[in-house]
Amino acid sequence: MHQDALHLYEVDASGTVQAPIATVWKTLTTYERMNEFVPDMASCRVLARNGNEVIIEQFGTARFLFMSKSIHLIVRATETPMTSIDIALISGDMKHYESRWELFPQPDGGTKVVYSGRLVPNFYVPGILGTNIIRGDIERMMGAVLARMDKPMDKPDSPARNLLPNQLVN
Repeated sequence: MHQDALHLYEVDASGTVQAPIATVWKTLTTYERMNEFVPDMASCRVLARNGNEVIIEQFGTARFLFMSKSIHLIVRATETPMTSIDIALISGDMKHYESRWELFPQPDGGTKVVYSGRLVPNFYVPGILGTNIIRGDIERMMGAVLARMDKPMDKPDSPARNLLPNQLVN
């Protein structure tokens, strides 16, 4: 699908961690610390909070082979505690960006984490190569987030388990 000669990317990823939902929720909603473990995110800060809505500013980098592009986004996160987070673009370097994190308790006490997103970059992403690059970026992001959830916020690297491959539709 094309929008103004730019591609719409739809991304789905999921994985399961041993952490309980409360730990997973805290990791996902401690926005100011995301740059500590999300690859290529330089900073993330809360600009405003009103009830279950949070306005967040993020700075990061998209890498394409030998090129890189700085990314700046301001997004609105709508939180449904211990269940889901819906994220929508307010402004920044995307024509369109929306994503959803969903949490599902598992019988063993762990949590299944499901991510879905739709994005249209506001800059050139090279065709089929772009699909592979975005897939790789989402896999790295999801792997890092799941690894962080599988350990306390103040302890280093503990692997996540059962990361499922992403499906990316271009």
